[in-house]
Amino acid sequence: MIRELIKRLITSAVLIYTVRCLIGFCIGYYLFIHFKDHETLWTIISIILVISPEGQNSKKLSIERFKSNLVGSIVGLICLEIHTPNLYVILFGIILTILICYFFKILNMARVALVSLVIILVQPSTGLTEMTPLFRFVAVTIGCLIGLLIVIFTSIPLRQLKRYYQIPLS
Repeated sequence: MIRELIKRLITSAVLIYTVRCLIGFCIGYYLFIHFKDHETLWTIISIILVISPEGQNSKKLSIERFKSNLVGSIVGLICLEIHTPNLYVILFGIILTILICYFFKILNMARVALVSLVIILVQPSTGLTEMTPLFRFVAVTIGCLIGLLIVIFTSIPLRQLKRYYQIPLS
């Protein structure tokens, strides 16, 4: 009976996704509380965007989300170098982000990249207006790395447990 319960737990995509999101949120919230002046709200958002439930292509999807977050963030920084954000700069950023996602074959994750782009280009909320986009880029990148690491590190014990209980690896 306990064996069956464990099998259900380690194969429950909802439970695994929930645990990953809770871990990610706790890490992000810790950073948010301790680094209030460094745009760490965007770290929490990026962590949640990158995490994916256990299942087929879980790591692949997280890696693609990680890449797309970086694409959006980098395009955001490029747009800021071109001009102060306005409607035309943001529209240019959207087009560039979609094209880069297409060329890197991650178009299915373009919406994640576009969210990152908007995070970088929205109105700054800190006192150091010039530094805000850089803080946001760093916050998004750190969030992506944390989310990806959570998926990788939670997959390791799950795979071991699945092997032990002779459950096919997805």
